[in-house]
Formats: sequence, C-alpha cells, structure tokens
Amino acid sequence: MSNLVAIVGRPNVGKSTIFNRLTGSRQAIVDPTAGVTRDRHYGHAEWNGRRFSLVDTGGYVQGSDDIFEDEIRRQVKIAIEEAAILLFVVDAVEGITPLDEAVADLIRRSKKPTLLVTNKVDTPERIALSAEFYSLGLGDPYSISGINGSGTGELLDELVAQLGPEPEEEENTLPRLAIVGRPNVGKSSLVNALIGEDRHIVTEIAGTTRDSIDTRFTGFGFDVRLIDTAGLRKKSKVHEDIEFYSVMRTLRAVEDCDVCLLLVDATQGLEAQDMNIFHLAIKNNKGVVILVNKWDLVEKDTKTAKAFEETIRQKIAPFKDVPILFISVTGKQRILKALEVGMKVYENRSRRIATSKLNEVMLPIIENQPPPSLKGKYVKIKYVMQLPTKTPMFAFFCNLPQYVKDPYKRFLENKIREEFDFNGVPIAILMRKK
Repeated sequence: MSNLVAIVGRPNVGKSTIFNRLTGSRQAIVDPTAGVTRDRHYGHAEWNGRRFSLVDTGGYVQGSDDIFEDEIRRQVKIAIEEAAILLFVVDAVEGITPLDEAVADLIRRSKKPTLLVTNKVDTPERIALSAEFYSLGLGDPYSISGINGSGTGELLDELVAQLGPEPEEEENTLPRLAIVGRPNVGKSSLVNALIGEDRHIVTEIAGTTRDSIDTRFTGFGFDVRLIDTAGLRKKSKVHEDIEFYSVMRTLRAVEDCDVCLLLVDATQGLEAQDMNIFHLAIKNNKGVVILVNKWDLVEKDTKTAKAFEETIRQKIAPFKDVPILFISVTGKQRILKALEVGMKVYENRSRRIATSKLNEVMLPIIENQPPPSLKGKYVKIKYVMQLPTKTPMFAFFCNLPQYVKDPYKRFLENKIREEFDFNGVPIAILMRKK
C-alpha cells in the first residue's frame, strides 16, 4: 500500500489547519512566485513510528462560486485515485451541506478507505454535533479540533492501523531514478533521448504527460528503471486541479525512487517549485542530482556555468553537496553523463563506513574542535558509528546529547562529507546517550 493520505472536503472546514497539526508545521509549503496564488500543501507526518505523506487538497480552488463544486469534485476524484486513505473533513458546527453530500457520494462509490473527521469540536459540548454526520454512511465520525489538537490521537491511531506497516523496499531490485521537475523542462524528452524511441508523447504544450511512466533502460552499461513524472497537465484545461494531480504524482514518484534527477530550465533558473521538489526529495532521504537542461539556449562565456552553479548552491543551502550537471536534451549533450552521476549517487546512498575507520577519522577532529560548552557543561563525544539503515545515519555517543545544537551537527556532517563520498545524499546526524 502507498503511504499517501489525502485530506479532502469543501472549503473552510479546516483542512489546512488539520494538515499543519498533523505535519507539525506552521504553514504548508507555499510557492512565493508572483502571480501564483495557490498553496502546495504536502508534507510528512509520523505517528507511533509510522511515517506517511500527507497532501491537503485545499488552496487549489479558484473562480466563482458556481464552479466551486466542479473543482472540488475533480480534486476528490484525483485524491481517490492516488491516495491510500482519505480523511474526509466536515464542519461539525455548520452541519451537513449539499457540497458535503456530493463529496460523500463520490467517496462512497469509490469504496476507498476513508476516515470521516468532524472538525471544530473545540469543546466537550460540541461532541454531540457529530451525530448528524452518521447519515453520510461513512462510519463513525472522529471528532477533533484542528486548532487545539483534541481528538487527533485517536484519529491517528486508526489511520496508522489502516495504513499497516511501512512497505519494505524490495531488495536486489534495479536502481530507480525518478525524473522530476516543473512542466515543460524536458523530462519526457530526456527519457526519449535515452531510450532512442518516442515512447513518450513530447509536445511544446506544458505538461502533456499525465501519468508517471516506468521505463527499464538497458544500454551503455546501465540497467535502471526511469520513472518519468512529466508535466501532468491536460492540453485543453490547464486547471488548478491538474496542477494538484502533478503534485500527487511527483510525491509518489519521489517516494518510490532511490535518486531524483531534478530537471531545471536553464533559461529560468531554480524557481520556487523546483525548490519544493528538492526539499521533498531531501525530506524523503532520496539522492538528488540537479540537471540544468536547455543549456544550449543560454548565452555564455567562460564564467557563466560557474556563476549559475554558485547561485543554485546558495539557494539549496545548507545541503550544498549535490552534483549539478549542465545538459541539453535536444542536443543529446551529457545525457549519459547524467545517468552515470545518478548511479554514482545511488552507490553513495548505500555506502557503509566501518566503525573503526569512522572513529579513527572523526575522533581526532572532535577532540580538536569539541562541541561548545553550554551553561558550563562540557559535551564529551566518545564514539561514533553508522547505523544499519537504508540511508546514511550516524550516531555520536556522548554524555550530554541534549546540549549538542544544530550548528555543531552540521559541522560533523561537513567533516564526514569531506572524508567520505556522500555527494548527492542527505545524511542524518544523531546524538545518543553513551
């Protein structure tokens, strides 16, 4: 089962508040580009050790009231198609509205696992208001308050029970490289250039591919799976809901891959939407390679590439240890190099450092530059080991782990990166009581 949970419902029932409550964030990821009024609400949540992805369908509906209903209906349909479980949020105070009934009807017919959430039950007196919602035929309502958090524990208990254990990554499968990026940066063209056939429809209209396509690529010494998430927008109706569809497909592709090849348009630079995808990959502990496509269209001198690369590294800070490659898909320049670098990052992601070697390298560095003292207390780090996890995590054993702050953890991460090759891969630094 996929890890994707979608929050659905009509506007103003508190979906975003619930999203922020469950992900522990103050606000959803918002695209600050001028003229883009929609929020892109997606993030991670964890309950009792079970991680899952959460997407909020709010913030995507635009236009006059008469098209509200159609837009919401489309979003619910997309969520039903893509998500493992739906959280259907209604407003306990306002009661059932015709739009709630329309959404409930879609959900019932889909037979998709759904938890009915009656929100705004901020006081014990309001619990009785939830009874009305039994008539929707979607089982027992979970009475919660998105604002103060009451009732969310029981809801999450049931949610993770229905999600079941986290899916095991299949061992010994082919490396999975997801080609991600904004619409019309050349994702399908890259796959076509590699496999040498027009298996994917490529047009000038932004985002003509609506499904992520999985292609096995063998040749030039490679044997990998390429996941193309292309633009995901319909030709005729470039609507907000299709934009949302693209977000959900990208989410799933990122979750399913080992390494993300993030295509950026050289003529536009690294934009807010690219940054969202980049952070999504990092949050999911995936390897990342940034491919600057359409480099042949940029007027350049000897310093152009260096300046462009420096700008990207500043934007993606503090995680700067990422390969950046300048390519031209149409000119087939460096596209095999892109795969080669993707495979190198794949290897880095599964790199294991022997404990003896790690201590031999890191302990003298720590001795030379120990953690700063806090409130007169001195932290003594005695030992370090790499944990047996699928992605690189390092545990430093010390007397006062709570006194080691983020800047020192970043210092340790940088030193590990200097000594060992983890280029393109997020690293977790953990402090443990010895």
